[in-house]
Amino acid sequence: MTAPPPGARADTKGRDTPHTRGPMRLLALIRNTWRTLTSMGTALVLLFLLALAAIPGALLPQRNLNEVKVAEYIAANPTIGPWLDRVQAFDVFSSFWFTAIYVLLFISLVGCLTPRLFEHFRSMRANPVPAPRNLGRLPKHHTAEVRGDVATVAAAVDERLRGWRRITRRAGAGDGESAEVTEISAEKGYLREFGNIVFHFSLLGLLVAIAAGKLFSYEGNVIVIADGGPGFCTASPAAFDSFRAGNTVDGTSLYPMCVRVNDFEATYLPNGQAVSFQADIDYQAGDDLDTGTWQPYLLKVNEPLRVGGDRVYLQGHGYAPTFTVTFPDGQTRTQTLQWRPDDQITFLSSGAMRFDPPGGTYADERERRSNQLAVQGLFAPTGELDGTLLSSSFPALNDPAVAIDVYKGDTGLDTGRPQSLFSLDPRMIDQGRLDKVARVNLRAGEDTRLDDGTVVRFDGATPFVNLQVSHDPAQIWVLVFAMTMMAGLLVSLIVRRRRVWVRLSSEAAGTVNVELGGLARTDNSGWGDEFERLTARLLAGSETGAPVGEDKKADRS
Repeated sequence: MTAPPPGARADTKGRDTPHTRGPMRLLALIRNTWRTLTSMGTALVLLFLLALAAIPGALLPQRNLNEVKVAEYIAANPTIGPWLDRVQAFDVFSSFWFTAIYVLLFISLVGCLTPRLFEHFRSMRANPVPAPRNLGRLPKHHTAEVRGDVATVAAAVDERLRGWRRITRRAGAGDGESAEVTEISAEKGYLREFGNIVFHFSLLGLLVAIAAGKLFSYEGNVIVIADGGPGFCTASPAAFDSFRAGNTVDGTSLYPMCVRVNDFEATYLPNGQAVSFQADIDYQAGDDLDTGTWQPYLLKVNEPLRVGGDRVYLQGHGYAPTFTVTFPDGQTRTQTLQWRPDDQITFLSSGAMRFDPPGGTYADERERRSNQLAVQGLFAPTGELDGTLLSSSFPALNDPAVAIDVYKGDTGLDTGRPQSLFSLDPRMIDQGRLDKVARVNLRAGEDTRLDDGTVVRFDGATPFVNLQVSHDPAQIWVLVFAMTMMAGLLVSLIVRRRRVWVRLSSEAAGTVNVELGGLARTDNSGWGDEFERLTARLLAGSETGAPVGEDKKADRS
């Protein structure tokens, strides 16, 4: 070799230089990362992590479901509660780490399944592979002599392999053979891989449908008083007691609908166990809102009202006591408000009500606030008194009774601070701004008179129902993908890949040597019996007698 002349530039084409080493390493890192991410093993690990990440969402209270319980949990666990809040353990399904696992699983499935789909299409278009040179080495092997010529026997075998994907190849003396040879290659079970691909793509579609549902769905719960109550209309999220919206829902495009509850009926066993619930409702939707027409519907558990893409479910029920307060000047205030069932068997409920004096009763604003009235206590649909202790013996509204404390003073209605619907603000009581003036047990129609002449009467109770309005445009797609997942899984478990080769040769006039070989590409279970049945079918009526030879490995298998 001679050195390049002075001043000549050395040929560095294809060499690893400091200028190319960095980009090449980066490309190699990206390629290896992509291959690892799009492998089926990574997809399975991410699927397991997704299931694992959902566990805190089932064990811990979630802020989008009940923010009050989240606050109570943090207050009860001052050490670990704030740390859990920092890592979004109370917002699991919208947390950054759950979303990251979700997105990585989506990318992994797409990158893993797309090449498999193209490879499956190529394999379906390809011809079955030629027969091995030595069929006797296959796990299943059979030889026999039959009468006839090669062409006739090949046509008969081809006809009996109907349902198999097959191809016939012929070779003669020109190919180095001493006699005419015909080979038939057959394969079946392509649906197995297709079912596997359908299963995984359906899983991918299920993830997309669930994500789309989270974006475009909304769900609202509202308490509606039965027996002529005011009902409600889905005009805005403010019409609901609680409302959860998807990321793209701003509350301005809710489907307009109005519902009122005419009657609620519950059936119970003698021990108080519920048998059935149903609510007789009227609703308006679409053109009915313009004409004022109401449509009747019998709403039952698991039989929702479906209208305009929304579903109205009957979620629960309870009772709303009615109290009438007659102030010293003769003016009255009547209020019907739901109380919370604390005992789901007997429906012993607790709650509170606040009454503001009618306008004009007190000229001074401070005096009006100091003369507000409130009641708080227990309600029993079938009341039982053990001395002064009230309990409920049955969930039906047979003998309603209440045990209440009556308070007078500032109930906090004008403070602007949010208060619980079912209890009075304890701060107002602790500060002495709300004083207890009476404790009494009342049955329907009974009343109690306070020292200043105010009369508090318990008028009875009315059932209420908890309705849930749900809108999820992706729900039908979730069902479709779930069904195709099960169908694909069933196909991939039932269908088996099988390959069979038949080699026909003629050495003497009128006699054809038949050699068969079989291979199970997936599951070997039952392949021995299946191959024997297939051999008997292919050679039925053709063998001259006992086969001239049979591979011992077929017997051993």
